[in-house]
Amino acid sequence: MIAGFVNAHTHLYSGLAPFAMPAPDPAPVNFLQILERVWWRLDRALDARALRAAARYYVAHALDRGTAALIDHHESPSFIEGSLDVLADACQDLGMPALLCYGATERNGGRDEARRGLTECQRFIRENRRPLVRGLVGLHASFTVSDQTIRDAGALCAELGTVLHVHVAEDRADVDDARRRGYEGPLERLAALGTLPQGSILAHGVHLAGAQVRDAAAHGWWFVQNPRSNRGNRVGYPAALVASGQVALGTDGYPSDGEAELEALRVGAREHDEDAEAAAARADAGRTLFAQRFGSIPAAGTVSAAALDDINREAAAEARRLWERMASL
Repeated sequence: MIAGFVNAHTHLYSGLAPFAMPAPDPAPVNFLQILERVWWRLDRALDARALRAAARYYVAHALDRGTAALIDHHESPSFIEGSLDVLADACQDLGMPALLCYGATERNGGRDEARRGLTECQRFIRENRRPLVRGLVGLHASFTVSDQTIRDAGALCAELGTVLHVHVAEDRADVDDARRRGYEGPLERLAALGTLPQGSILAHGVHLAGAQVRDAAAHGWWFVQNPRSNRGNRVGYPAALVASGQVALGTDGYPSDGEAELEALRVGAREHDEDAEAAAARADAGRTLFAQRFGSIPAAGTVSAAALDDINREAAAEARRLWERMASL
């Protein structure tokens, strides 16, 4: 167990996945199909009860594995308004320092869905008073939003004095989409539309070149590498991230186990001729990233065995209900 691990990019909404989540049929053969047949069905099925159980299960087990803080990227299209409060309550109640955002998207309900997602970020940042939790502005990814939504997200960052958390170039499809829209890539699109303040958090960066990563570093943008997820989704290895010193480590919804993520990072680095120990420094960089938004990292709480048992029982019951809702979509 790595004590003090800061999970710099995850998805609390995936917390119930370990409870025998049904396999998609037919099985996906590429990244977009994984999203469409698994995660985008899961997030549409979420309601307040399921999200609460997922968040509490994920956070409790993250604390049990030594996670000191986490940065979450959330989506629940059928339950947008108030969803960040559910996550924040789970983090505050269990003692997990956290940065939260709603990943605005247009993939289900167009511009209105995106406006609701950004409004949820705005509302939460303005209203939240929980000492362990703060809010950010979020976009799902460049390929699921219009130029105007990207501009709106940038304007909201400026209004609220905060940064953007967004998936960037996780899969080649994100790059191809940006080029069809007339941009060199998703990173250039986000930058050109004015939505990346210094300190913004770019998850993945798998399909970026060294020059793009160096430019991002010059602007003070952070990357978050997610080795287990990238391997599991077969999207590639982010070899170009070596060009930046601002790269943290996340789990992208996988259990918040710093030791497992670090081992996957070392294996991937060796396979791609990267200095494995230099790459391993990314596990410590998350503390710097989190402290930039918080000033410091508050002390995390602990979860008793009795509390874990209760949380596990609630999660198992809600998972069964969630799988039924997914099957109806």
